Amino acid sequence: MLAALAITVVRVIDPLGRRRRLSRWLALAALAGALHAAITLYWAFGGKGLLWTMGESFIAKFSDVLWVLFPLALLKGLGALMPIWLARHNWPVYRLSRFVCLAGSTVLILWGGTNTLVGNAVLCGAIHPSGEYDRSAMIGHAWIWDPLFFVWGVGLAAGLWATRRSSRDVQ
Repeated sequence: MLAALAITVVRVIDPLGRRRRLSRWLALAALAGALHAAITLYWAFGGKGLLWTMGESFIAKFSDVLWVLFPLALLKGLGALMPIWLARHNWPVYRLSRFVCLAGSTVLILWGGTNTLVGNAVLCGAIHPSGEYDRSAMIGHAWIWDPLFFVWGVGLAAGLWATRRSSRDVQ
């Protein structure tokens, strides 16, 4: 999957070697999303690395139904790579494709940003949960998974901004 991402990013550079405006931001978004998709796929195939960052309840819940991680990895992969493909193909169905990407970036920024802030506030003692919490899962979400969602969303939003057309260009 990461090889496909690298090839896609290289193809964003046009044959004359001029870097398009979209390559840096959309490539950042694609990389963050592809990392999410890759680790999800790795867990779906039974991998154990970084699984501790999801917490005991996640491990218990999904240990018998790992197959659900396959469609999740597919959705993450599509969400990561489709914006760069759409931009490369001049945003077919311009308003719809960009609206879907904008909605996705908004969700990623809000979800990732909020959970990163709250998770770190819990870890440093600024927020005291009413019950017990899984410290390993909190660390995983506050320091790895939610910041990665946030970066994915910010990269996508910045890529959308960089590739916008003026209203007279939109048909």
